[in-house]
Amino acid sequence: MQESDEERFTEFVRAHTASLFRTAYLMTGDYQRAEDVLQAAFVRVYLHWSRVDAMDHPLAYARKVVVNQSASWWRKRSSRESLLTLRDEPAWDGRMDEVAEHERVWRAVLSLPRRQRAVTVLKYYEDMDQAQIAETLGMAPGTVKSHNHAAVRRLAELLGEPEAAPVLPTKEATS
Repeated sequence: MQESDEERFTEFVRAHTASLFRTAYLMTGDYQRAEDVLQAAFVRVYLHWSRVDAMDHPLAYARKVVVNQSASWWRKRSSRESLLTLRDEPAWDGRMDEVAEHERVWRAVLSLPRRQRAVTVLKYYEDMDQAQIAETLGMAPGTVKSHNHAAVRRLAELLGEPEAAPVLPTKEATS
């Protein structure tokens, strides 16, 4: 890789780390796992940087790699490995009811099947439209729509809500 390519890749990483980390975190539900997923995704992007840099939307490609790396982790995870939830973390500004609701919604989102969770994260947290989600996940727009519908129904069921779209935490609440 030439020095100018290195510089462009470094700038790309600086500009998009926060956004891609948020996607990785929302996909995995675990801070350290998200760091691992993001690092593996950046390695893949780096290995193909000259091709990625020439793309119209290199961020979309990188996000797709993050989603695929997250899915790959779920497939490879051994049955003995489990996520650790820390219970003594400080509450946000003393608003325990909001923290409890946030945790309840997160548990529900993380319990969704992999593709439904990916569609939910990209739609509600990354604010992507149906066409962008379809391109990122490599599926037809109709499939995105059906996964979203199934996810909304399942979340409503898990959260005891009527069958309207559940109110998910915003990007700011998860950053």
